[in-house]
Amino acid sequence: MTAKIFIDGEHGTTGLQIRTRLAARGDIELISVPVERRKDKAARAEYLNAADIAILCLPDEAARESVSLIENDTTRVIDASTAHRVAGGWAYGFPEMDRDQAKAIMQARRVANPGCWPQGPIALLRPLVTAGLLPADFPVTVNGISGYSGGGRSMIEDYEAKGEDAPEFLPYALGLNHKHLPELRAYAKLSRDPLMQPAVGNFAQGMVAAVPLQLGHLDRVPKGEELHAAIADHYAGLEESAVEVAPLAAIERSAEIEPERFNGTNTMRLHVFANDARAQALLLAIYDNLGKGASGAAVQNLDLMLRTT
Repeated sequence: MTAKIFIDGEHGTTGLQIRTRLAARGDIELISVPVERRKDKAARAEYLNAADIAILCLPDEAARESVSLIENDTTRVIDASTAHRVAGGWAYGFPEMDRDQAKAIMQARRVANPGCWPQGPIALLRPLVTAGLLPADFPVTVNGISGYSGGGRSMIEDYEAKGEDAPEFLPYALGLNHKHLPELRAYAKLSRDPLMQPAVGNFAQGMVAAVPLQLGHLDRVPKGEELHAAIADHYAGLEESAVEVAPLAAIERSAEIEPERFNGTNTMRLHVFANDARAQALLLAIYDNLGKGASGAAVQNLDLMLRTT
């Protein structure tokens, strides 16, 4: 039986990327609201209830509305918005997060797709908290840079209109209240809010998320090898994993550590750098903010859910 997939918000950045990734597949049927009925709430409800799986690529309030329009117990949902990422009854759509997370997604009726910014830091921090190398109340700082496509259609249009005059490095969320903080805190197993300071660069997509660690105040200071081993062990042996861990290396720079390295793929590569004498470490995650950080993750979750549809 061919599964019917409805992308609610298919004309936005994430929706277009998902549709492109699915267009040539013969195992699914993409269903779409006719253009002339696109703003018709009744039409959206009709297609939401006709779908086997609905993928929501909408602002938060619109995503909540779409869920409320589903009147059956058969339509399953992947929500790419922030609306349900820490909500009860929703599986978090990061299959590699734990050994049983892919199974949880496979069996779920409701899946919350991760945000691009939290996913890399969660991938780096959760194994360390789980292994007891970092306490849950560790004062975490997250920074990095992503492509302007992460800001949605308005930012894309703004950057492309400005061309070379667009900012090369644009810090944002300077009120220190990024909307992804609850998600990052919950799934990294932290008991206090991290300090999160993201930035946008003058390139379309790709990102590097960085987590610097000042380890000296801990009662027991973990070595770089221990940090790397805990992260590597966490992802070792996972089937169909998109997360890979780079070898521990004492290097000053690498041309491979750049935000566009994995554009167009679903790969996330994790790096650990450490100076044991200084009791300092730097954790890096490199991935495509439109791939593993958004559309690619949604398709990965869809493929898991299709196994039980």
